Amino acid sequence: MRFSPNQSSPPSSPIKPSSSTRRSIRPARTEHNRKFRFTSTKVTGSICRAVFLGNSAQKEFIMLVTLGFLMVAVFMFLILTKRATPVVGLTLVPVAFGLLAGAGLGIGDMITDGIKSLAPTAALLFFAIIFFGIMIDVGLFDPLVKLILRMVRDDPMRLVVGTAVLAMVVSLDGDGSTTFIIVTSALLPLYLKLGVSPVVLTVIAGLSNATMNIIPWGGPTVRAASALGLSPSDVFVPMVPSLIVGLIMVLGFAIHLGIMERRRIGTLVLTSERILEKVGNGRSSSTGSAGTGGSNDSEDDGGDTGRFIDGLDPKRDTLRPKLLWFNAALTTILLVVLVMDILPIPVLFMIASSIALAVNFPAVKDQGEAIARHSSSIVSVVAMVLAAAVLTGVFQGTGMVEAMAEWLLQVIPDAMGPHLAVITGVLSIPLTFFMTNDAFYFGVLPVLSETAAQYGIEPVEMARASITGQAVHMQSPLVPAILLLVTLAGVSLADHHKKVLWRAGLISITMLVVGVGLGQIPF
Repeated sequence: MRFSPNQSSPPSSPIKPSSSTRRSIRPARTEHNRKFRFTSTKVTGSICRAVFLGNSAQKEFIMLVTLGFLMVAVFMFLILTKRATPVVGLTLVPVAFGLLAGAGLGIGDMITDGIKSLAPTAALLFFAIIFFGIMIDVGLFDPLVKLILRMVRDDPMRLVVGTAVLAMVVSLDGDGSTTFIIVTSALLPLYLKLGVSPVVLTVIAGLSNATMNIIPWGGPTVRAASALGLSPSDVFVPMVPSLIVGLIMVLGFAIHLGIMERRRIGTLVLTSERILEKVGNGRSSSTGSAGTGGSNDSEDDGGDTGRFIDGLDPKRDTLRPKLLWFNAALTTILLVVLVMDILPIPVLFMIASSIALAVNFPAVKDQGEAIARHSSSIVSVVAMVLAAAVLTGVFQGTGMVEAMAEWLLQVIPDAMGPHLAVITGVLSIPLTFFMTNDAFYFGVLPVLSETAAQYGIEPVEMARASITGQAVHMQSPLVPAILLLVTLAGVSLADHHKKVLWRAGLISITMLVVGVGLGQIPF
């Protein structure tokens, strides 16, 4: 079942139950869907339903499932072993497997559709980097850095815990990109100067934001509620205990990693003024971590941490102390309007960036220089987002994602039907990592929910179970925000995944167990 993002409510006619406990997933009828032909069957409806049309169609179904899982495996292998950069992997691997699936020239339309779907995200990141980059340049975050320094002092453990708390608070705006830009810009120089591995920053910031991602105005809860015709508050409120436990686990991981870093590098006696003076002079050479296995010297990410170091020099020419309150008010208004969802987020950042440029840098030359200072981060992040559109487009256009979801439904034994809520929670961990939230919540969840209804499981219970996998989902290379985080921190995606995935999986499982234990998710 498909639910257009432009619709204000789910379709009025849900999928009708059949004699089978398994359902077919109907792909979107885009132009390339109408043109695209497999070796012997034209795809005009549900690919999964074609299994029952004959031996040829069944072979095509198996081919799609096999190619889909192989594509994901090859991509993850290349990224985790550092044999390809994310941009190269996200582009060439889907193209190769799309051609193997018989897409032919139709692959161009698929990729174009993928780019169209992620273009707003690319625009958001483009202008969000400019806006918060300007705020860094003019000194908006300098008081925040000094405050954190007074609290953290010279203790790496306090710095890591402070990272978790700051990321949790900023995540209340519901946007991961904004959270990562603010946290990284404020704290990365401290990590570099104290010798704490930036991998620790990406792990803790990523886990904090991912756990908070189930808030009612966050993406997954809204999608799950919309797909099943529910109120987001009905899905979220009973899951608050699970959220609290998840956040406590994040703090526990932060304390553990902080203690490991403290033992590795000891403590340094640095005042806030001294750090702010030194961060303008260059980056620390001690950024790796024997204790965490982290490294930030990878060339894969194109991160520009030096920009942040220069950006917090207290003697820089771009400081605008007289405009501090104006910039603080502008940022506050932006975040408030963002939460109120009055305008699309990319539009908000475009307007806010233009206002910030015009007020802080009236001269045209200065405006150009302000944008150029952040160009390297913009290019790196936007390139990865557009490359991710290739993977998304091929996944959707060839029908791989629908076939993979249908196959997973088929392998679930009928005897497991009464436990579909828990199964959904478990499946949400890998599925939301390998596919977009839209594909899972609007494609897979309705099918699972209607099947579960035959066993007396309510849709709201299925929705609650489905959002427990978000801690893992937010670490997916398909999520632009995580690409932004590792890029800005100068950390390779592989190093981030090695340290974050098992922790994220443990948080997701624990949140699911808490939900089951409190009776919010039936077992």
